[in-house]
Amino acid sequence: MKKECLKLINESEKECFDEFQKIEKICFDKTKKILEAFHKYEVCENDFHETTGYGYNDMGREKIERIFSEVLGFPDAIVRNQFVSASHALSVVFFALLRPGDILLSITGTPYDTMHEVIGIKENNSSLSSFGIKYMEIDLAHDDFDYEKIKEVITKNKIKVIEIQRSKGYSTRKSINIEKIKKVSKWIKSIDKEIIIMIDNCYCELVSQEEIGSADVDIAVGSLIKNLGGGIAPNGAYVVGRHDLIELVGERLTLPGEGREVGPTLGVNKQILQGLFLAPSVVASSLKVAILTSHVLEKLGYVVEPKYNEERVDVVQSIVLHDENKLIQYVQGIQKASPIDSNSIPIPWNMPGYDDPVIMASGSFIQGSSIEISCDAPIRSPYIAYQQGALTYESGKLALASAIEKLIVEL
Repeated sequence: MKKECLKLINESEKECFDEFQKIEKICFDKTKKILEAFHKYEVCENDFHETTGYGYNDMGREKIERIFSEVLGFPDAIVRNQFVSASHALSVVFFALLRPGDILLSITGTPYDTMHEVIGIKENNSSLSSFGIKYMEIDLAHDDFDYEKIKEVITKNKIKVIEIQRSKGYSTRKSINIEKIKKVSKWIKSIDKEIIIMIDNCYCELVSQEEIGSADVDIAVGSLIKNLGGGIAPNGAYVVGRHDLIELVGERLTLPGEGREVGPTLGVNKQILQGLFLAPSVVASSLKVAILTSHVLEKLGYVVEPKYNEERVDVVQSIVLHDENKLIQYVQGIQKASPIDSNSIPIPWNMPGYDDPVIMASGSFIQGSSIEISCDAPIRSPYIAYQQGALTYESGKLALASAIEKLIVEL
């Protein structure tokens, strides 16, 4: 069956050529931008040296943070291996910026599942809610911001932080592009310039010609085991933004009075820098695999989002399977073609931080890395598979063949 699957994929590949060319242009431009940042801050071999203990005077760490702020278009950055994940970084940012009595407003509906206990949507004695921080949310309207409702809420309430989650998470909506964020940010600031606009930027870096720093937002968060880690960074996350806000984040990550001055890198600087350098190529591979997946699965009769020739905002490809068994088979097909743990069979389980049982395929070199080929899904109707990543286009193509082989009997 694999040969027939590859034949179908090869036929689709030809029809994706124009979209692939667009991705390769962005990849070249992003590589140039990152290389220029390396040159500007004079990265050298000495920057790979590790610090231990408190991590004082780590010059490599400081250069990494300048480079990230440059690449993403912000005045300042904190990039640390002390962040366990992007969810951890988001939690740190919330607790850094919000105080008892403040209000957090999401204008992209309910955030990703791992934020529910952080915010207090799901009860937890360590949540923002338990500290007296209030939470409100506004759903999107027709895949755009609900301007009328936002105005109503921010004129009636003193909102401290507005959160925008760019990627769709486990929802059925479209991901949010930079133009829409530019427009809503300018509009919000015209009503109340004191509101802090915070972006969950996961899965979106290096996908478009512009980065989130061009959107006039105050702070943004992302993971190093997603796009910007290039499949090399072993863990960590970044926060970019205004200098005063980054200082608050540093003091919440470590402790007041020491903040960003401490944090041993333990030899990870080389991997972070090398991962960032490789990231445009890895993101391009991921996007090409997502485009190819979209084209092939639509040919097979499934609903996909986005379609192969639509604008890409992130590296995530959704496939609506409308059948629990097909969903499980597809995810298991991705795992079977993974370089690590290919002999493992993913099954749904009650994963910490998620509201529904979740099935995850991630046979990756870095545990939980979603810039490597991976696919996951909550076990709930309409049974959508969320596929992302591919360190190389060729390995992603083989994973796609393995996954569709599980779905079809004959072509």
